[in-house]
Amino acid sequence: MKFALHFWGLFCCLYALSKNIYARPDAVSVGALFTFNSTIGRAAKIAISAAVNEINNDSSILPGTNLVVEMQDSNCSGFVGIVQALQFMEKDTVAIIGPQSSVIAHVVSHVANELQVPMLSFGATDPTLTSLQFPFLVRTTRSDHFQMAAVADLVDYYEWKQVTAIYIDDDYGRNGIASLGDELVKRRAKISFKAAVRPGAKKSEMASVLVRVALRESRVVILHANPDSGLTLLSLARNLGMTSSGYVWIATDWLSSFLDSSPRLDIGLLGTMQGFLTLRQHTENTRRKSMLASKWSALVKKDSVDDKFLINSYGFYAYDTVWILAYALDAYFSRGGNISFSNDTKLHEVGAGGLQLKAMTVFDGGRLLLERIQQVNFTGATGPVKFDTDGNLIRPAYDIVNIVGSGLRTVGYWSNYSGLSTLLPETLYMKPAKRVRGDQKLHTVIWPGETTVRPRGWVFPNNGIELKIGVPNRASYRQFVSVDDNTGTVRGFCIDVFVAAANLLQYPVPFKFVPFGDGSQNPSYPDLINNILTNDFDAVVGDIAIVTNRTRVVDFTQPYVESGLVVLTSVKKQSSSGWAFLQPFTIKMWCVTGLFFLVIGTVVWLLEHRINDDFRGPPVKQVITVFWGGHEKHPRPLRDHHMALRGSDHPVQLHCQPDLHTHRAAAHISNHRDR
Repeated sequence: MKFALHFWGLFCCLYALSKNIYARPDAVSVGALFTFNSTIGRAAKIAISAAVNEINNDSSILPGTNLVVEMQDSNCSGFVGIVQALQFMEKDTVAIIGPQSSVIAHVVSHVANELQVPMLSFGATDPTLTSLQFPFLVRTTRSDHFQMAAVADLVDYYEWKQVTAIYIDDDYGRNGIASLGDELVKRRAKISFKAAVRPGAKKSEMASVLVRVALRESRVVILHANPDSGLTLLSLARNLGMTSSGYVWIATDWLSSFLDSSPRLDIGLLGTMQGFLTLRQHTENTRRKSMLASKWSALVKKDSVDDKFLINSYGFYAYDTVWILAYALDAYFSRGGNISFSNDTKLHEVGAGGLQLKAMTVFDGGRLLLERIQQVNFTGATGPVKFDTDGNLIRPAYDIVNIVGSGLRTVGYWSNYSGLSTLLPETLYMKPAKRVRGDQKLHTVIWPGETTVRPRGWVFPNNGIELKIGVPNRASYRQFVSVDDNTGTVRGFCIDVFVAAANLLQYPVPFKFVPFGDGSQNPSYPDLINNILTNDFDAVVGDIAIVTNRTRVVDFTQPYVESGLVVLTSVKKQSSSGWAFLQPFTIKMWCVTGLFFLVIGTVVWLLEHRINDDFRGPPVKQVITVFWGGHEKHPRPLRDHHMALRGSDHPVQLHCQPDLHTHRAAAHISNHRDR
């Protein structure tokens, strides 16, 4: 009997467990919060609807359960978006797709943490929305942290050291540019000027910001905005001449999303951004992506949308977001999860007044559903969908797009795995990761002004503090430095060297030359150097000798003109002795010298011993003569030769005398009649 009771209890537990596993609700309610009439929202609305229809028609996922997504239009208003998010919390919503805006996400994420309702955002790219502070906010798109790393790699690839950042002054803009600054510092570059634009600013305010940018030295502009304000800024920049040759414009992915959504690109609009670079979130060519793109036109037509538009990368991520939630709910119900809510004790302690705070309840299975979301692993429209330990999608990558002519041209790719490359990121994942600078490659870029020459990236600023460079106003040797008294122009070899060196710098250095002296006589160079110590001059350029007492107070560059005076000193200390005269030559040199001495003596002996009596005699004498022969003068007796030149009316005598010093015969011709 006791055994039968245990068996019956075990049977009841297993039956209850099986009923709990397979007891799925008929419908599950999910909210969606974004701006319908926006570049991202238009594509997201249709992509979400398409994904919901596919999921409800697929019996392999969420069997017996209908996925219901209620969409709310935040209408680009942070306040409206917050209110709508709170309304979702009152309706026992198990999850929210969105919000699209980073500003709304910052506020609503606190509510989601308290009520344990997961939010899956396909548009909030603010890098400060981390899983540490907001664990119930799941970012189903790429964080701007990776996008700013791609921009920083572009700046480093083209060897620019300073950039100007123009951004919308909200959470999305400020935090994105802050991340860019951190990434640039890692590459020994920096943001020289941050130009913030007020959200909803008028054209006059934007123009004022652009004028301040134009006065700066940096010509590399990073534009981090939204389509509405970004396009207005570009139009004003063109009117101010800031899109011409010499400028570099790098726009974040807002620009590529807008251009990708346009079925027909306006030539006039493209004219404002010729030569610009922009980034696009990279999506792999998957089966789901091809299927969604092929039926996109029919979906847009079915939605009764008047304006025709194409899908952009955010549309693909919105599509995958619905599938992420569907796979997570399926795993949640399979593990025994159910839909239940309970009251929040903290809300009861707050005096709500007229607010219906008690209507907002805590989702009991929120943490379990969040775990299932973080564990999804499938191939979606964007590629492999899987989250890393930091809550980011794996394999972040971007396309580098160059706007040329009437279209867009991809010049390369960036991935967190291998950096800049002309190969697709998915092909590089098969190879070992390496970020060697020599392997970073991009195709040729057409820059503003229709040139392929890399812009220098800076000019001399109009409002920068100039360095005062002192130059000697000489009266002599004006080839080095000369000052024109009429125009004040400074010329000379030293000036040319200084200007050439300044032009090679990767950053601007404004300066002006200040003559020192009256020009009638050469100035005092010690006084010229002392003006640096008194801060009258920031530097001095001229034919200034480097002497010991001057090096104690100022720094000199490497000399570029040789003085002609060379001082030879020993590297190591040498001891002096009576044999010091042997030190200039090495032992090998002395041996060669002695050998040549013997050879020369032997040659002289061979030539002289047959006709010269001094080279004859005993062997010892001949050896001594060989050693001494090259230095001792041996007169050789020569006979006087008299030769009459026949056939001449005046006989001429040729008289030869020996030259005792050179052994050469000197011919003296004299007239016979005179003798």
